[in-house]
Amino acid sequence: MIIRLKPGIKAKDLENLCRALTELLPDSAFIRGREFITVQAPAPELLSERSAAIENLPGVFSTELSLGEACPMVVKAAPPDLASLFKKTERKNFILIAGPCAVEDEASYLASAIKLKAAGACALRAAVFKPRTSPYAFQGLGAKGFGIIKKARRATGLPAVTEATSESQLASIGKFCDIAQIGARNMRNYELLKAAARSGLPVLLKRAPGATLKEWLLSAEYLLKHGNGEIILCERGDSFSKPDRRGLNLEILRAAVKATALPVIADPSHAAGDRALVSAQALAAVKAGADGLMIEACLCPEKALVDGHQTLNIPEFSALVKQVKKLREL
Repeated sequence: MIIRLKPGIKAKDLENLCRALTELLPDSAFIRGREFITVQAPAPELLSERSAAIENLPGVFSTELSLGEACPMVVKAAPPDLASLFKKTERKNFILIAGPCAVEDEASYLASAIKLKAAGACALRAAVFKPRTSPYAFQGLGAKGFGIIKKARRATGLPAVTEATSESQLASIGKFCDIAQIGARNMRNYELLKAAARSGLPVLLKRAPGATLKEWLLSAEYLLKHGNGEIILCERGDSFSKPDRRGLNLEILRAAVKATALPVIADPSHAAGDRALVSAQALAAVKAGADGLMIEACLCPEKALVDGHQTLNIPEFSALVKQVKKLREL
């Protein structure tokens, strides 16, 4: 931790501050500077727990935690067993999740699922709850979509990834699906994160647009702290009004890969917002070290009720998989 001091702090006040810090942070090491104090604590979580109290001390301007201090469990986390997590697929060393943005009807979803598996998908996008900006937009099939997911899992043998938008949905998701997704809109929904951790389901956690690396990993820290060790991080890009500013944040993706052993995948479909740009974004993510991809793809994107403009058709998805194979062993 770095404790930044208020300008012009007097020597007596600094001595009083150091005594107070010793009481708050026992067995810690302190290095004084002219404008700051650096702290090394025996337990990183102690710094997070006491940071508010430290900021209230006379003479303190602000505190700053390193990534390892703010997210100690994420930084030290062991990677989940992907072979077990994706036990129904032969490709275990690269995560390739594909499917339409939402489950819309049985016939088209089942047909797409079968084709996507044949093209190389190792898991299915299977959203039945869709958080939408407009209350008039298609919100997903809701619970009645679980029957379709059940049939798709049986037909393909692939696990299903389903977004949870509320705590009440997790029990049903656990019965019919394999992985709960916490979408970008809910990355900061801390009660949902706690409930997802307690559900026993593996969790795919998307980064919210504009969120920093630390904010994203702190959300993952919630999952780990409340008992979930099977976490997949998903970079989905930032939202910009100008089309030429769209894209994955590869800097944050690389930093996440470096910071934690948890798998980090990318969602180039939402990042690009345009199917013509998806493949290039996907390949850039693979080159940046991503452990997998989450792609919107189906038989007839032009008929999709949600995000058809950024959804690949089957030939386009198949071509992308072949390009990915050249970069990563699948």
